[in-house]
Amino acid sequence: MLQDKNGVFCIKNIEETKHKILENQKKIPRKFSEKQYTLIDNFKPTLLGKYFSYTGILGYYNPFTSEAQYNPQLPATYIPFTLAHESAHQLGFAREQEANFIAYLICKNSKNPDLEYSANLYVLKSLLNAQLEKNPEFVGQAKLFLSDAVKRDLENNKMFYENHQGWINNLFHATNDLFLKSNRQEGSITYSYFIELLIRYEN
Repeated sequence: MLQDKNGVFCIKNIEETKHKILENQKKIPRKFSEKQYTLIDNFKPTLLGKYFSYTGILGYYNPFTSEAQYNPQLPATYIPFTLAHESAHQLGFAREQEANFIAYLICKNSKNPDLEYSANLYVLKSLLNAQLEKNPEFVGQAKLFLSDAVKRDLENNKMFYENHQGWINNLFHATNDLFLKSNRQEGSITYSYFIELLIRYEN
């Protein structure tokens, strides 16, 4: 995988990544989705990325234009999986955690290193965060086995969010959490449903 001068992950070719997402929509197992794949090549970097970085927004789907928009200011590790997530919304998966699962299926066997790495890192963080409160010792031990490259990327992600914390982030988090719950979805910080889908799939 491509890395910058600090050894942090970089996307090799964003257009190839987008193409692979569309290509792998066709390969989603029918038992998980009978939706017709869109092949809508309508991925766009939002012009509001500078501001979205302070809200925690990774990307969003615009149902009026069918655009899957993403925040280009994010650490590169987030972008491939975010694109796949927004493409899942294009396919008609409205619930956030279901869109995450479909994004995982799109990325898993894509044969695109950027998609696979971004998805695997998302899964890793989801699993560790789900265990953090109940079993912090396990999480600490698990992190010892991570490669230096993964540790650098996780640290880079952490620094990005620490540099963009503030009242706007807190306000948006609370508002988004309320919105999701009012639409019968789990709150904005939850991993249980996605992990349940993931474990059932892997088993």
